[in-house]
Amino acid sequence: MTDPGPAAAVIDREGLDALVRELRVRGHTVVGPSLGDGAIVLAELDSAAALPFGWGVEHEAGTYRLRRRADEAAFAHSAGPQSWKTYLHPERVRQWTADRDAEGRLSVCAEEPAPVSYAFLGVRPCDLRAIGIQDRVLSGGRHADEGYRGRRSRAFLVVAECTEPGATCFCVSMGTGPGADSGFDLALTEIVDADGHRFLVRAGSPGGEDVLAALPRRTADLGTLDAARGTVAGAAARMGRSMPEVDLRDLMAGSLEAERWNDVASRCLTCGNCTMVCPTCFCTTSEDVTDLTGDHAERWRRWESCFDLDFSLLHGGPVRTSGRSRYRQWLTHKVGTWHDQFGSSGCVGCGRCIVWCPVGIDITEEVWALDRERSERREAAEGTGTP
Repeated sequence: MTDPGPAAAVIDREGLDALVRELRVRGHTVVGPSLGDGAIVLAELDSAAALPFGWGVEHEAGTYRLRRRADEAAFAHSAGPQSWKTYLHPERVRQWTADRDAEGRLSVCAEEPAPVSYAFLGVRPCDLRAIGIQDRVLSGGRHADEGYRGRRSRAFLVVAECTEPGATCFCVSMGTGPGADSGFDLALTEIVDADGHRFLVRAGSPGGEDVLAALPRRTADLGTLDAARGTVAGAAARMGRSMPEVDLRDLMAGSLEAERWNDVASRCLTCGNCTMVCPTCFCTTSEDVTDLTGDHAERWRRWESCFDLDFSLLHGGPVRTSGRSRYRQWLTHKVGTWHDQFGSSGCVGCGRCIVWCPVGIDITEEVWALDRERSERREAAEGTGTP
């Protein structure tokens, strides 16, 4: 959390509801956390009452459970199974349709999705960084995704700084949280203490300042400012996981033949769950479908996973036939060669891949194991005088 500055304000639960109303009045579709399907999921919000007040989560590798909290906090939970990628880079998008009429004439119609203006309420700092990463991947370069660029340009981001990390969170070691410094329109820090339930609000853009000015609010007092700093700092000290403090890009490049890949391959189901829940994975494929008559066809773009056997299919067969090679590709790209392509790590420390892996494979455990194996190889080499 940066210095909130003189424009910081405080709102209460009524002010939070006013925020949702104001965003809706301005034409935004408001999306935020809500209870559903036994989890805290992302859904369209008609009012702030739909937020998961009083609910938290307990999770570990391969485990996720809702739990009732002793207070009525709305954002005191860590990442659920969805990320904002679901809305900005949807799982399935129809690209065009083709129809053949009775005379045999073919007509092709490109799909033009209706423009939508999202307001994301409750974006975690790690997910805010993930959005920034996807911005570079999907909006930059020569092959920008115009659909993504349009949805992203209209999005209004309301961050909820993390005050209660989960057992699988490791954003501190990835430099992505638990506080937010930039990249948002508004930032909320939720406080529940003896002085009541309230939210410190900071504006991070002219649009955010405009929305904040329309809300019932009061000037931030010193007690609220101190409490906000304390809750975020406390969250940073309670991370459930961490990455080793090494150059991960260098570690991955020097571990391509490590024995650890065999160990993880013996457990990995190559189901692709980790890529589906990851907020930065972006790969897609195209599939064509027809009706039974053959007179109507559609092309859809959908998410693809590097764990799928056909992901690396070339003439003659797939390049990565083993689970070992596919897991190695995912991890070395995520925290290693992503730097070469996009200038940063592709991991933001949200921990989703750990929680939603059906066999509980832990990305931090695997990286620590690779680091230990590298250290052991170096020690052995020094002991024998091998250069």
